[in-house]
Amino acid sequence: MIDISAARQALGRASIRLPDPVPDHPLTRGRRELGRGEYSIVLEADSPERVLKVVSSPADYFLYTADDRPVGPHFPTVFSDHGTIGRAESGYPFHLLEMEKLYPLEPGSEAAALARELVEAYWIGCQKWVQLGSNMGRIALYHMVQGPQVVSDSLHTALRGLSDFIEEYQVLPDILNQDNIMMRRDGTLVFSDPVFIG
Repeated sequence: MIDISAARQALGRASIRLPDPVPDHPLTRGRRELGRGEYSIVLEADSPERVLKVVSSPADYFLYTADDRPVGPHFPTVFSDHGTIGRAESGYPFHLLEMEKLYPLEPGSEAAALARELVEAYWIGCQKWVQLGSNMGRIALYHMVQGPQVVSDSLHTALRGLSDFIEEYQVLPDILNQDNIMMRRDGTLVFSDPVFIG
């Protein structure tokens, strides 16, 4: 079994949290913060099954809103794009999206087992292509979807869509972070934030 923290360190993807405060906007004021990642802040929404997500990474924004983004049961549903609501310290604009609420993987669940299998296969590929430096994750994912299938049909289709998106938009995969693979209440594994800008 791999050590996820060590793997992320090897890829230069140590846990970092967005340092910016929640942007001041009529839709964000008074909202409870539910969590944050390297490029995003998740806030409560009016519906308990939805969240407001403030994203600063163009990679995330494209993944959630582009016409040619990957879709299907393993990608989150975006209900509304409320536009630009400020600018992050990084210089990227903040976008506000209303999305379905996702949940951390439950230990012992089928989704957690699938995620572990997926992450281990991905990490083996990364180690194989380590000489490519920052591109090793992109190439590892590409070879995962071109080679023998290591996950379920629907998850393999999702990985293929993710790999195609990564090639088209020249971003990099980030599927080693447990926060980037989540689940719905029904147990479906969902890629919540599987990309970043290299």
